[in-house]
Amino acid sequence: MNFFKHLATVRRHRKAVRKLCFKVGLIRQGLTHDLSKYSKAEFQPGVKYYQGYRSPQAKEREICGYSAAWLHHKGRNKHHFEYWTDFADGKKVYVDMPPQYFAEMVCDRVAASKIYLGAKYTNASPLEYFESKTDIQGMNRQTAERLKYYLTMIKDEGEEKTFKALKKYVKDSKKKK
Repeated sequence: MNFFKHLATVRRHRKAVRKLCFKVGLIRQGLTHDLSKYSKAEFQPGVKYYQGYRSPQAKEREICGYSAAWLHHKGRNKHHFEYWTDFADGKKVYVDMPPQYFAEMVCDRVAASKIYLGAKYTNASPLEYFESKTDIQGMNRQTAERLKYYLTMIKDEGEEKTFKALKKYVKDSKKKK
């Protein structure tokens, strides 16, 4: 039974992200978002630890002390800030995310909040999650500030205005190249 429930959750999440990515002009990223969730390394633990109200990776961490599925996922998906961590001279380096992956991250966070919270979702939910659950110590400072800015904009001004601004941010970044 968890197989079909997890599959449905992944599909709903991908559809929600796709819709938001399209608003930002990220067509290819919307279509390919989180395809690694269908891999054996991610899908099997997703079924095993499925709960429906939060990521199966959280349950896997509780039981195993870490999430192998998450380690697989973050290493293959550039829309996670953890992907942009490197090491140089024995120190961690947190790279500022490129605009197109940053925008996909915003879409991902909003969609995940909607999927897991359901009817309890409000425009404040993605910001609340960011402030309570995100390890900003492991995130580039500019990325963290930008993410808080856009999530606060969703809370205060709504999705329509925020995703228009996010689309402009991505478009303007392409002009600078």
